[in-house]
Amino acid sequence: MAAPGRDGEHRRTFPALPPRPADAGLAGTWWGNAWVTALEEGALDAARLARGRGYAERGHVDAVTVTPGLVLAYVQGSRPRPYRVQVRLRTLGDDDWRRFLDAAVERPGHIAALLDKELPHSLADCGVPLLPGPGDLAPQCSCPDSGHPCKHAAALCYQTARLLDADPFVLLLLRGRGERELLDALSRLNAARAARAAQERGPAPLPGVRAGAALTGRALPPLPAPLPTPPHPEQPPSYPAAPGGPDPFALDQLATDAAARAHALLATGRDPVGSLTLWQDAVRLAAARPGSGLTAGTRALYASLAGATGRDPAELARAVAAWRQGGPDGLDVLEEPWDPPAGRFDRARPLLLAADLPAFRPWRNHLTHPRGHVQLRLGRTGLWYAYESEPGREDWWPRGTPDPDPVGALTGLGGPGDV
Repeated sequence: MAAPGRDGEHRRTFPALPPRPADAGLAGTWWGNAWVTALEEGALDAARLARGRGYAERGHVDAVTVTPGLVLAYVQGSRPRPYRVQVRLRTLGDDDWRRFLDAAVERPGHIAALLDKELPHSLADCGVPLLPGPGDLAPQCSCPDSGHPCKHAAALCYQTARLLDADPFVLLLLRGRGERELLDALSRLNAARAARAAQERGPAPLPGVRAGAALTGRALPPLPAPLPTPPHPEQPPSYPAAPGGPDPFALDQLATDAAARAHALLATGRDPVGSLTLWQDAVRLAAARPGSGLTAGTRALYASLAGATGRDPAELARAVAAWRQGGPDGLDVLEEPWDPPAGRFDRARPLLLAADLPAFRPWRNHLTHPRGHVQLRLGRTGLWYAYESEPGREDWWPRGTPDPDPVGALTGLGGPGDV
């Protein structure tokens, strides 16, 4: 079972669970089976339950988010777009929680069992309706099926039973209280019971040590060796989309980037992008998006990053091409013309002529083909960067790979006759 993401005391997100064989069963504890029984006895169609069980067994349920009174996830059905599914369960009132806490501290074994992720029968039978009964689970799905429940909601309920198996605090969170909140309340109640019992027994002798022993200097043990750096950053948890909330794909990209930066800082002591400007960092994030086609998700990302930096998406796309060509140096070559000193730049034109290329026109650090469709730019680190444009237009785009040789930088743009 993967560790859950903890968004807060009242929100836990569990990564998608792996598929499991049909004969393995979807609940292994008595309280997990009680959840499944509540689902199946309240269902109106056994066929939908069977299909939902198959979806859960084959891993069609994405990350599951649990909050008080609500379980939420995306479930992949027969269509390409997954369905948004939620299952609601009534939360308990303050009086119910007081009865539950009193029953939990009545026996010391109850608290120990909860810490061991066990739910004792005696605690579940304390007069508080912890476990749902038939009809208590209220499913809702974005699919057009009007079944109660539909197969997607059934899949989420079966998958939730696996989460309850691993941690009964998931059930308690569904009923309205978080794990830390409950453990703190149990600790206070337990301490109060112990204090009352001690008061009834009378005062105990105060423990102590001699003042000389307390003030004697002592050497502290050495600190333990630091833990080894992990071989790679972990993947962040998945977050389901919520109406009016942030884009989960953008959140995933930012979290993945932050994890990679933190891993580099831990391993080397340096942040590889800490010195970048806002614009450079926006270009870096856009360039990290896999693929070259502007899909709907990529267009949305480009529009967001361009708007945040006061640029337009076309500028950002050109800058991304320069970044992929040469990183920060490639972006500097795109945006900052400069006057190179005599030497490497002056030797470039004879080298181009020796390669049967025409005389390129110089301007600052640029050398432009007479027909105006190919250009070379000298970077501050001594590399040459190739650019292409439609003849007669000043619409230069980075092409190819930087090279210390101007002729080598033109490799891949066509033969000498084409250039």
